Amino acid sequence: MRISIKLKFSLFLAVLLILAVSVLSYFVLRGVERNEQGQTERYLAQHVTTVNLRVKQTYYTGARLEPQAFMQQRGKALAAELAGFTGLEVTLYDAQGQPAGTSAQGGPGPGKPDLSAALGYALNNKVAYQSEGDRLFYLAPLQGPEGQMGVVQLQYSLKGARSFQQTLLNLFLTTGGAVLVLSFLGGYLYFNRAAVAIGRLKKSAEDIRRADYIAAPPVRRKDELGELAEGIYFMSREIESSIAAKDEERRKLQLAVEKLQALEQQQKQYIGNISHEFKTPLTSIKAYVDLLNMYDDDPKLLHDAKINIAKETQRLYEMVEKVLQLTALEKYDFESQAELLEVESTLRDICGRMQGKAERYGLTITLDVKPAHIWIDKESFMHIFINLLDNAIKYNVPQGRIHLHSEVRDQRVWITVRDSGIGIPGESRDKIFEPFYTVNRDRSRASGGTGLGLSLVRNLVEKQNGTIALLEEGPDGGTAFELSFPLVS
Repeated sequence: MRISIKLKFSLFLAVLLILAVSVLSYFVLRGVERNEQGQTERYLAQHVTTVNLRVKQTYYTGARLEPQAFMQQRGKALAAELAGFTGLEVTLYDAQGQPAGTSAQGGPGPGKPDLSAALGYALNNKVAYQSEGDRLFYLAPLQGPEGQMGVVQLQYSLKGARSFQQTLLNLFLTTGGAVLVLSFLGGYLYFNRAAVAIGRLKKSAEDIRRADYIAAPPVRRKDELGELAEGIYFMSREIESSIAAKDEERRKLQLAVEKLQALEQQQKQYIGNISHEFKTPLTSIKAYVDLLNMYDDDPKLLHDAKINIAKETQRLYEMVEKVLQLTALEKYDFESQAELLEVESTLRDICGRMQGKAERYGLTITLDVKPAHIWIDKESFMHIFINLLDNAIKYNVPQGRIHLHSEVRDQRVWITVRDSGIGIPGESRDKIFEPFYTVNRDRSRASGGTGLGLSLVRNLVEKQNGTIALLEEGPDGGTAFELSFPLVS
């Protein structure tokens, strides 16, 4: 069954109007209900204050009795008197929850609602209320000379409030219905003009499909349909030139295929590297498991196995974490929350975090950093320099040094991380940013290195519009990395 677009638009408009009126009605009615409820509670709370004052006055001016005896002897008269003050039906209960008096005709006999739960709540010096039909029963503590000596119950009629709410609901229904009908008719007539224009556009598209090109825009309007008509007109004039564009697209597709083939080769190499790196710690773990199966009563073997299995397991965990981070950066769009970051204070914070680890290795961290601001994701910035400082600590020499220096030049912030460690051989300088590449595999395994840290750092730096480079060794050897980020003036 075919439904015209003007009818669809009109129905959609009607649904939106129904939704808007329904939501508006709901919130207005809920607001009115909450407002009336608040007013009722304040009104009844004021009456409870009056009741307490009157009861205390009666208690102190009459013959002194125990609170329980006072309630039983004077409760009925007090209830009638308080009903005259408040204009509400009043019922008094003693401290045991027994009725002491009521202004209701016939007393609290059968047919009355069960208020035992609310009464028990009020006997604990708390306010409770319960709705039954068009009546609200409000129970509050009745205070005596030494604390609570009973409960006062006020009966309040809800008929007026509910009548007002029903009147307001009927007003919303009638007004909303009238607006809905008028809006639907107006929308139908308005969308009919758009449907006619769309029909002309459809006819023009059919003409172009049959190579019967149009000589002028089929619709002249100053809106999106007019722009679409202009687009169809120019499309019909440019079909011949689109053949060349198709050839260009074919060439681009071929380039894309070649790039995908290269990426596939890289992926195979990447998987091979991962498998090789994972196999080494797994082989070590398996060897210790086999030895434990044969010599499970050797304490020294058990001690060595615990230490080495834990170390290899931690290395595997760190390797998996970094592989996942590196894969996310290379395969998906990097999602960051850039902010204005102050370089000096952030670098001091990072060095403070790494100071404890450096001191355990007998190393000294010094800073020479200048105030500057950059626009960057703070978590990425922290990860970059924590990773570089961690490498500087792991691959340093005893009593070594780590120095951070920053300066501003050429509208960029330049940060150098230099250490007095073992350095990087010349043949490895071009490969250190490749995944899984380590200068010395034995030393890397001893320190827990995975060969992924610098690769991840480079990706994070480039994603933040930065650069990273390995500097030439200084006269004292060691390793130095120089990073730069755009300066924010």
